[in-house]
Amino acid sequence: MRKGSVVRKSIISISFLFITNCSMAQSNDDSGIARALYDTIYLMDSIFFEAFNTCDTTKTKSLFTKDLEFYDDAGGLTNYVQNLESIRYRCNTKTKVRRELVKESLEVYPIKNYGAIEIGRHRFYYTAVGKEEKLEGTFRFIQICSHKTNEWQISRVISVDH
Repeated sequence: MRKGSVVRKSIISISFLFITNCSMAQSNDDSGIARALYDTIYLMDSIFFEAFNTCDTTKTKSLFTKDLEFYDDAGGLTNYVQNLESIRYRCNTKTKVRRELVKESLEVYPIKNYGAIEIGRHRFYYTAVGKEEKLEGTFRFIQICSHKTNEWQISRVISVDH
């Protein structure tokens, strides 16, 4: 058997295996549903942080479950009421805070019979009175989102890497 023939057959075999594996992955993964969930959680994240960035506390409040638990490596564990108080306090200070999702970091996974997990990184920017906006840092987060009666809400948050 000639060397070129062996290489050509190997390439064909590898290509066949690759195509077969890709086809099997597509048939085993309902990518349309996964994409729809990703888009939904991405939109929810955008709505929540638009409210956060603009201090729309009414909207922010509606996006949390009443049993919210927020775990922060720097601040500890807080609940629904404590988080709303913290947001109101922040919104009444002269320093403005803006959160920005690092879009390419976003991962979304379904939770059967509950909702979804959102994992990613986000940047926080601070603007003091009379100063330019300054990047405070890029941090990691996990949000657990519940889906009940066609409504998505954030029920758990883990914020780390501060």
